[in-house]
Amino acid sequence: MSKNRFHEGPGPSQRQLRVGELIRRRLSEILARGEVHDPDLQRMSITVGEVRVSPDLRVATAYVLPLGGEGQDRVVKLLAGNHAELRRLLAKGLALKFAPELRFRLDETFDRMDETRRLLDQEAVRRDLEE
Repeated sequence: MSKNRFHEGPGPSQRQLRVGELIRRRLSEILARGEVHDPDLQRMSITVGEVRVSPDLRVATAYVLPLGGEGQDRVVKLLAGNHAELRRLLAKGLALKFAPELRFRLDETFDRMDETRRLLDQEAVRRDLEE
C-alpha cells in the first residue's frame, strides 16, 4: 500500500506545526526589526500569535494582534498590503522549497480567554464547580 501524501487526521501534521512555528518566529523577527519598508508598519508593535499552514505548505495564515489591541482592522490591512514584501523577506530567512502565500487574520484568542474567565467568575458557575 502506498503512503498517503497528506495528513488526514483530526488536526495538523507535525510537519505543518513545525513549519508554522518557523514562519511565526521569522515573521515576528521581521516585524520587530522593522525590515518592511512601510513606515506605518514600522511604528506598530504586532504580536504574531500563531501561523497555520495548509497541508501542502503553500498557504500560511498568520493570526496577528497589535500591542494594546488598538487599530486591529488597520493592522490586518497594512499586513495584507505588504504581503509580497513580507513573503520575500520570509523566503530569504527560511530554507523552504516554496515561500508560502501569506494571509492575515485577527487573533481572537485573548478575547475568548477573557470571556471564559468572565463566565467562570459568575456566582452560579462558581457554586456548581465547588459542589
